[in-house]
Amino acid sequence: MAESRVVKDAAELQAAVADGVKLIEVSGTISGSPRVVLAPGVTLRGGRLEFGSKGILMTGDNTVSDIEIAVPEHEVAIYAGTTQPEWGTLVLKNVTTIGQVALIAMDAVRTGHVAIDGLHVRCADLRGRVERPRGFGVEAMQGALTVWNRQADKDVEITAEILNVSAGTEGTPVRGSGVFVGGHGTDDGKASGGILRVSVLSTGEIHTDGGIAAGAPDLISGGVFVISGAIVERVINEGPVTTLGQNDMVLDNWGEVRTWTAKQPIVSRGPSGIGFVNFSDIDTLEIEAPIQTFGKGARGFNLYIHATGRGSDGVHYYGTGTAPTGVEITSAHGRDSVEIPAP
Repeated sequence: MAESRVVKDAAELQAAVADGVKLIEVSGTISGSPRVVLAPGVTLRGGRLEFGSKGILMTGDNTVSDIEIAVPEHEVAIYAGTTQPEWGTLVLKNVTTIGQVALIAMDAVRTGHVAIDGLHVRCADLRGRVERPRGFGVEAMQGALTVWNRQADKDVEITAEILNVSAGTEGTPVRGSGVFVGGHGTDDGKASGGILRVSVLSTGEIHTDGGIAAGAPDLISGGVFVISGAIVERVINEGPVTTLGQNDMVLDNWGEVRTWTAKQPIVSRGPSGIGFVNFSDIDTLEIEAPIQTFGKGARGFNLYIHATGRGSDGVHYYGTGTAPTGVEITSAHGRDSVEIPAP
């Protein structure tokens, strides 16, 4: 059995998979292949893969790196198997996709770690996903990146470190949520069952438009969404997060977050959007850039803050310049404008 092989077409790619090659390197662009199922321990890297339906299935201890994967926008570019009890470590590094990346623990899966460093989902359409968490009277749309522990058993814990994730572009916003991380929850939005424990979630530029119709008050999406059952030590928005559509939240928390830091503008341009929403536990929120809402009925903040631990005040803003005045929260319709003084 060869340890590594360079593949240049669909037949060579499928042969390498069938032969159990541990390191598969893609040369150039390969199209016309059926989905690729990576056996445990296999690494796939390099080049560009184009699929007519689903793309890459990871089964355990797999690495996908330095590669572009394109599927139809409504399909899954990279996803994880659910028939095995252990994922081991699933690694994505310097990956670009057209189509969703969905790592969802369900069925037989009971343990696993997700390690992402450098992922750009250029575009994806999540509007057809039936599985959505429910809470606070609404359902939340899945994201271009979805890491979700759906196991009802509270002893099932999935861990993750998620770095440098971006989604959508100004011209091709994600149709759905941008980044979505969550565990198992009840219909009232409370954690109940399996946990997703995230050490760091850092995001670059995010553009979304959930495509939600007017008159659908029970459906929302989010630019960056922490769902119930997720426990996140640090969320860092290194790039701007912009939502464009009806009921599109920009930053939304239903889980537990120790520190959430937004370093770039938070912008909502659609009706009934909200800049930052908190329905659960958050220790420290640091806003270092403007929050702006432009749609009819939009709001800057919807905060139900339960600030705990380490002397936290709940909301911190760090201004710049000689006389910072605090968070700039603006609404084109003059609704719910707030200024939080800088310390």
